[in-house]
Amino acid sequence: MRQKKLMLLGGIRYLLPVIEAAHEQGYYVITADYLPDNIAHKYSDEYVNVSIIDKEAVLKVAREKEIDGILSFGVDPGVVSASYVQTQMGLPSFGPFESVEILQNKDKFRTFLSENGFNVPWAFGFSSLEDALADTDKFSYPLIVKPTDSAGSKGVTRVDNEEDLKDALEHAFKHSIKGNIIVEEFIEKQGCSSDSDSFSVNGVLQFVSFSAQRFDENAAGTFVPAAFSWPSTMNMQQESELRSELQRLLTLLHMKTAVYNIETRVGVNGKTYIMEVSPRGGGNRLSEMVRYSTGVDMITAGVRAAVGDSIDVIEQKPYVGHWAEIVLHADKEGIFEKIEILDELPTQIVEKDLWVQPGDKVDSFEGANNAIGMLILKFDSSKELEYALVTQREWLKIIVK
Repeated sequence: MRQKKLMLLGGIRYLLPVIEAAHEQGYYVITADYLPDNIAHKYSDEYVNVSIIDKEAVLKVAREKEIDGILSFGVDPGVVSASYVQTQMGLPSFGPFESVEILQNKDKFRTFLSENGFNVPWAFGFSSLEDALADTDKFSYPLIVKPTDSAGSKGVTRVDNEEDLKDALEHAFKHSIKGNIIVEEFIEKQGCSSDSDSFSVNGVLQFVSFSAQRFDENAAGTFVPAAFSWPSTMNMQQESELRSELQRLLTLLHMKTAVYNIETRVGVNGKTYIMEVSPRGGGNRLSEMVRYSTGVDMITAGVRAAVGDSIDVIEQKPYVGHWAEIVLHADKEGIFEKIEILDELPTQIVEKDLWVQPGDKVDSFEGANNAIGMLILKFDSSKELEYALVTQREWLKIIVK
């Protein structure tokens, strides 16, 4: 029987468990991007040099390779191209291409949410600095400025007064792939915001997870997630309302079978907000963390669905313990020396995943791509987890010279 071929867009390390799962299923894996030295290409069966944001170029390669499925797992810029190839080749798809375009464009997504009665911050999209500066009378502060098509929190700035607006706009335009940005209301959150992965089968959410997304106020990028923990800080009613609204969203968009990276929050006004939904696994090993904490394997299900194979039952399961993932990062640019984990750490380390060696150059934490590793921790109680995260700088030292 012919071996099925799965194309993965991108070459980042978050693809490694996806490649492993695909190989366990007996699939031939092709990775594709324009950076041949990316780590994932060392583990795939074949590498193709192509820009993953050029959907026609990706389609040409996909046809030449006669692929059976395509994913952009953990790689936000490639999702639209993956959906386009699915549509053009009649492959198993996340859902309609038009729906994926809405989900992947922050401006279109906010408009869709507003037109369909979801709780949504006010938002305005712009394609030039001049247009944005001409509409400042529409804005109220604080607000958030970000590219409509970037990932990893790159180009995102909170603005508290008009004097700082122009710099934030220029920063966002600099990080936009297509030169489009969005200015929107900053929703002050109640508790922690959530960024976690979920899964639908034939458009029905079978598993939903919510996390507590945490930030490092001392980092260069204050909007770059620096840690995650499960369960979330939301109450059951808030999670239930968000699950219902997420299902309504997927139904309106006619989505199918896919893993989703979903960002949500509860405002200080008590309202629940869907901030982002993308038909891909999240970065920061989020699907792996869900697998650790619940046993639900969305990675294997995702790769099987991508090539049209049946998947094992995906169902809602409780968390077994309290889990945290710390994104290791440097406070400053320099030469990495070592990591020290002191005895004060009140738990055992489940996994220490370090991506740099002594002597390597590291950058300050301005975006998710500046992470240097992960710590995965399991706790017996939420009290122990919170204490460890609050005292993190006391027991975790990252030495950079």
